[in-house]
Amino acid sequence: MIRKKKDGYHVLSEKGKNLGGPYKTREEAEKRLKQVEFFKHKGSK
Repeated sequence: MIRKKKDGYHVLSEKGKNLGGPYKTREEAEKRLKQVEFFKHKGSK
């Protein structure tokens, strides 16, 4: 999930762990979130 904080956008896991950030724009945060999702599912084949 993406959360907006005072220093920018942060990518967080469902448990609240920081996975990246702060990013200046929401688009940058969404790009990082897509990277995290890709690698999360990559090894499950």
